Amino acid sequence: MDYRLAIDGAPETIPGGTAVLLLHPSIGETDRIDTDFLKTDTDAFLVISTRTTAREVMQKLDHYDVDETRAQILDTLSVDRGYSRRSGNNVRYVSSPDDVEGICTVTEEFLAEQEGKRRVSFDSITELAYYADEDRAVDALERMTRLLEAYDAVGLFHVSTEVHDEETIERFRACCDGVLDLHEDGSVDADF
Repeated sequence: MDYRLAIDGAPETIPGGTAVLLLHPSIGETDRIDTDFLKTDTDAFLVISTRTTAREVMQKLDHYDVDETRAQILDTLSVDRGYSRRSGNNVRYVSSPDDVEGICTVTEEFLAEQEGKRRVSFDSITELAYYADEDRAVDALERMTRLLEAYDAVGLFHVSTEVHDEETIERFRACCDGVLDLHEDGSVDADF
């Protein structure tokens, strides 16, 4: 099945199983691209956050008018940091932001349970590499792309260009089918 993209410069549609790498400067405005990706042509979506808590993700979705009834959020920070956890059917938790096994398990459960067009946003692979290491982050990205293929879903994976060396970025790039390169002025180059 094909998924529409509402991102300037990117193809109009991408096939299920497509993994998209979002390269951005650390201060880049990724929220706009992320929320456009999530709210277009989607029945259900999962936001995996190694950067912010579920509460902050919900605030972002609300700010950008994304339909929260379609959302599942995987909060990797709250348990590890001892924050109070907001119970609800749409928020799941793992023990820590470097819990690659838990992240992949929750992602597969989401993809298996939901029907229709499913999207995954992973914000961010850079933070995962910070907490785990770059090799485990690459492994996680490879596992996630296989899940997208198996379930005919699509994913967007955030990577900061200011943190990783070119060799590591190329390793991330090799895992994905397309690249969105967000520049500091807000313009985007797409390579699919």
